[in-house]
Amino acid sequence: MTPATTFAGQKVALFGLGGSGLATVRALLAGGADVLAWDDSTSSRDRAREQGVTVSDLRDADWSGFSALILAPGVPLTHPEPHWTVPLAKGAGVEIIGDIEIFCRERAALAPKAPFVAITGTNGKSTTTALTAHVLREAGRDVQMGGNIGTAILSLAPPSDSRVHVVELSTFQIDLTPSLKPGIGVLLNLTPDHLDRHGSMENYAAIKERVIQGAGLAVVGVDDPHCAAIAGRRGAPRVRIHVEGHGGEAGDLIVRDARILDEEGTCLADLSGIGSLRGAHNGQNAAVAVAVARALGIAGDTLAAALRSFPGLAHRMEGLGRRGRALFVNDSKATNADSTEKALLAFRDIHWIVGGKAKEGGIAPLASLFDRVAHAYLIGASSDTFAATLEGRVPFTRCGTLEAATEAAATAAAASPAPEPVVLLSPACASYDQFPNFEVRGDRFRALVKALPEI
Repeated sequence: MTPATTFAGQKVALFGLGGSGLATVRALLAGGADVLAWDDSTSSRDRAREQGVTVSDLRDADWSGFSALILAPGVPLTHPEPHWTVPLAKGAGVEIIGDIEIFCRERAALAPKAPFVAITGTNGKSTTTALTAHVLREAGRDVQMGGNIGTAILSLAPPSDSRVHVVELSTFQIDLTPSLKPGIGVLLNLTPDHLDRHGSMENYAAIKERVIQGAGLAVVGVDDPHCAAIAGRRGAPRVRIHVEGHGGEAGDLIVRDARILDEEGTCLADLSGIGSLRGAHNGQNAAVAVAVARALGIAGDTLAAALRSFPGLAHRMEGLGRRGRALFVNDSKATNADSTEKALLAFRDIHWIVGGKAKEGGIAPLASLFDRVAHAYLIGASSDTFAATLEGRVPFTRCGTLEAATEAAATAAAASPAPEPVVLLSPACASYDQFPNFEVRGDRFRALVKALPEI
């Protein structure tokens, strides 16, 4: 735990008693703060009480006595409309922050030069965070990994000069962190996402940009126009990541033909044959890890070996093994077309399990990759819409459920003449029509594949 010593003796309001909220309460209490906590959910309040947290309705509180409102990142700050706690805090002149801000204040107070790597982007940030942490651990560093990737940041050990924090940040978390100044700030890519919570693409991009604005070193993927413009505004010290492009300045890294090259064309890492880093998007993720590792003094054989040993993340192009010649891949984390594009680009002869609660635009943006799909197996609420998109372009079967789709895809793949047919769950959709989240969906697919007979 990182005790919130910078709030010692202060009275703090906290809203949101999920995992990160409970961790924040514990850190504030350990640091000597007086905390009044609340959540709109009765079950969340009951769970907090069971863990010894004092729960008090903030609508009845005297806001003039609070020094801060700690808001959970899932709670609307601005769009589509502010949560009811926000105008109460603003009306009393109370600052509104999140748990990442508390960590940043602790770092500034305890060890302002402690290594802190902050990673964001629309897609790939979890894989990049896990890969970067893995590389640093394999090199013998004391690494703490958390944030949006799963472990609440204040549950991690405190910052110190000998400890590296590798933290994934969502836009919601960044928006609640006014003093964000990581040692290394990473911005992977930007495509439209969560615009209902940010109002516009411009607002969304401006929030993401803050990760690199105050960073000691900026690492930016420059293959989309928003990030290219952000990198141009940032200036040195920076590392620009180009996928299949050409670097133009010292420090640039280029991903080409599964290799990571410096600006002079020298190969720094070869990703060929690393199944967990298959595809150009994972080339970008690996290039970021290389850039961070080099900045922290890790290179050569140590870096290459660490990349080769990366196991990958569950539900992100996760190889589940083979049945005969067929490869089974769990990409349940692909909840939009942009994410699914990466998987379709990585394979051919694909038996594609797709569908769920559709995002805006559906799968129409993937039309140029339909020639890689041998057959599509439609599941969930999007079936009619996706059938209309695929009609006359890709053979498809309406399966309805993941169970039916897995059985049908496995049978067809086993009969395929292709040298390596791929059964790919990459839904391009949210899971909420049939599953609580993408993890449950991916776990179910894994279990279904495991239950298939050996061929």
